[in-house]
Amino acid sequence: MALNFAHRGSLTEAPENTLPSFQKAIDHGARALELDVQLTKDNRLVICHDHKFTRFNKEVNGLIKDYTLSEIKQIDVGAAFSEEFKGTTLITLEELLAICPDDIMLNIEIKNIPIIYDGIERILLDCLKEHDRMENIIISSFDHVALANVQELAPKMELGMLFYYRILRAWEYAKNSGLKISSIHPNQVYVDQTFVQECKRLGYKIFPYTVNTGERYEELVGFGVDGVFSNSVEMFGR
Repeated sequence: MALNFAHRGSLTEAPENTLPSFQKAIDHGARALELDVQLTKDNRLVICHDHKFTRFNKEVNGLIKDYTLSEIKQIDVGAAFSEEFKGTTLITLEELLAICPDDIMLNIEIKNIPIIYDGIERILLDCLKEHDRMENIIISSFDHVALANVQELAPKMELGMLFYYRILRAWEYAKNSGLKISSIHPNQVYVDQTFVQECKRLGYKIFPYTVNTGERYEELVGFGVDGVFSNSVEMFGR
């Protein structure tokens, strides 16, 4: 059975990467969640995809890294989605761990490009250890140096190698990287039967993103992918 990740929670129903979004995905029967982490000014792990607030609150300038957590907790990121979610704020990784059952897999993406958060890997791993949540986790990133740092600190942690562009023989790149990659996460538009076969040949799981139509999902499952990242509620419980 494919393992499908609710991409930033249930982002069609609630503001992405917020507590309501993740709770709705869980309520829909999602067996896996995808989220993005970056650091605040006071080195707290906050869940957000963008480095700026612009898409969620046009009145707020600057980068997430320019604000402390207490300041971020005063910023509304829900009203732009709908009046129902007015007052919703960004959350910490700790807040998500508090509501997420251990049997739900978490794919935690380190948002380390283009802004580099020095030490984020250790802070992330310390947080997971503190909450006894080192299992059923994939740590992924487009920043493959960050993955190397995670591997050095936690050699048994599952690593997901993200690719945005079309990489020539991405599976060979992963193999030659020296990293113990468990899964490859490519943009779904580049995934065909050969791509999946070559990844499988080298022992990699494959989780393409972002797959939102049933037709494309069935095609990818037919190729043999291990699951997908999706914004579609219909995919979560499959």
